[in-house]
Amino acid sequence: MLKEIETVLEEDVRPYLLEHEGNVRIAEYKEGILKVRLTGQCSGCPSAALTTEELIAEAVKKRIPEIKDVVLVNEVSDDLIAMAKKLMSHPKK
Repeated sequence: MLKEIETVLEEDVRPYLLEHEGNVRIAEYKEGILKVRLTGQCSGCPSAALTTEELIAEAVKKRIPEIKDVVLVNEVSDDLIAMAKKLMSHPKK
């Protein structure tokens, strides 16, 4: 199933995302639910939920009817967490 999903992403989704300097990765597929992460410039974009719903979900569900839903997984990078901790540890003046 993952190979089929990757094929759809490669053919129908990534060309559009690459125009915006972004990409998509499969985070998990389980029981008809596909979880994806947007990367590059698409990561954290205000339109990410819309992109997931209208572009990714539509393309994948159209070609693979077994997929019931596509969910966007948001995560904070380790670098960003480290930067936040560093900023918060500075003593107030």
